[in-house]
Amino acid sequence: MEPRDERGLDLHCQCILDEYREMLPVFQKMQEIVVQQLRECLGRFNILVTAVEARVKSEPSLIGKLQLKGRKYRTLADLTDIVGARVITFYSDEVDKIAALAEDVFEVDRQNSVDKRKMHELDSFGYMSLHYICRIPESLYHDPAHPEINEYRFELQMRTALQHVWANINHDTGYKTGVEVPHEHLRSLMRLAGILELADEEFSRLRRQITDYRRKVQGLVSSGDFSEVRLNGDTFRSYLAIHPFERLTGRMAAINQAEVTPGPVYAYLPLLQDMGFRTLADVEAMKAEYAEEAYQLALHQLGGTDLDIISDTLPLQNLCVCRLLAHGAGELELARFFEGVNGPGPYNMAQARRTMALYASLHSNKS
Repeated sequence: MEPRDERGLDLHCQCILDEYREMLPVFQKMQEIVVQQLRECLGRFNILVTAVEARVKSEPSLIGKLQLKGRKYRTLADLTDIVGARVITFYSDEVDKIAALAEDVFEVDRQNSVDKRKMHELDSFGYMSLHYICRIPESLYHDPAHPEINEYRFELQMRTALQHVWANINHDTGYKTGVEVPHEHLRSLMRLAGILELADEEFSRLRRQITDYRRKVQGLVSSGDFSEVRLNGDTFRSYLAIHPFERLTGRMAAINQAEVTPGPVYAYLPLLQDMGFRTLADVEAMKAEYAEEAYQLALHQLGGTDLDIISDTLPLQNLCVCRLLAHGAGELELARFFEGVNGPGPYNMAQARRTMALYASLHSNKS
């Protein structure tokens, strides 16, 4: 019988362990390079993930693996998971995007890579990661003193957050560790797996539908077809992106040759909704009906002052004011509007009274 040390390792496995200890700095450098490249690549393509992590297999973990199946490995290079990296995504359809990026950055060993998502066992949900076995190409990083960095392989796992949670739950409960789980508990685990898998699919489906909806809205807004576009956070943001008040802003700025500074125009959304606006066409109708009056109000507000800076919220504010007053709003209603604009404070009533006086002056001049 071949002699073994106190850990149960034969001479062959001891040599692999010695090689691991010698190469540990190389593996740590590989870990650093892999994480850096993955994060840079994800950032470059604006892919948001929940985690990018990596580890070098610890010596006790390696010893345990050698104890179980050390004769399977001729050299340390046959162990492809000494360095392991993992990217955890929010959505299942992003796994393939990240895989495509990994293929561009690293050399993928197709023969030893596994797409566990194609497995259809009843209890496979938490193990449905896409596993790539990769190398760091010399074109990405090369150190003549340590060519092993380009020779040793590493494992890259790509999975969703829910798959990751399920895998950890399985590990924590002891399932798949050889401990027999009572049937009723096993059935509950499988039911939970089904719920999580369904949730994973639904999150991706809903995101696709929301993305399609936003693209449709952007197309309608860009084309000027506002009648079918309901007024909400997404549509109002798309509407503001086409600068609908730009011409009116320019006219108001020209009163005093003022500089225009950006303001919280988006914050007017709940105010518009409170005024009963339901579509972007309602906002456009207000602009068309009250643009000249809003400009004349600005003349009264700015004329005779030396204000040389105005906010780009002024056009929308004056449009709303003119519409409210034209529809019979009083001091209290106008003060509540300014409270929505400015936040609570003692000056809103004073601003409402001053604005009403300017508006009345504007209309007395007309008469």
